[in-house]
Amino acid sequence: MSIRTKRKRKFSSSFKDCLNGFKYINTNEDNFKREIFLGIIALLLSYILKVSKIEFIIVIIMIALVLVCEVINTTVEKIVDLICPNYNKLAGEIKDIAAFAVLLMCIFALIIGAIIFIPKIIILLGGI
Repeated sequence: MSIRTKRKRKFSSSFKDCLNGFKYINTNEDNFKREIFLGIIALLLSYILKVSKIEFIIVIIMIALVLVCEVINTTVEKIVDLICPNYNKLAGEIKDIAAFAVLLMCIFALIIGAIIFIPKIIILLGGI
């Protein structure tokens, strides 16, 4: 096994690789597209409902966490597929657990969104 030496890379090269990763995720992962869409809706709601700065920051953080979880999930799935190209029960369980991490993050984002948005929607509709 040969040892690969790490050479210093230019920032522009690293940045190009990052953009390639984004292009791959955006092209191949439908869930990522859905999460981006829902994130945009959350940002629009934040604007329409005039949330406070701290609430807006929380909304942005939750959107980022969901998207990052999705990217990590895709990475885990690709690594598992590379290591184990044929069906393997343990490989399937690993992929399921990574997918559950995304679902769990989405559930928490939904709960936090409800805490932030529902009271403002009730006020907007004239209270209860």
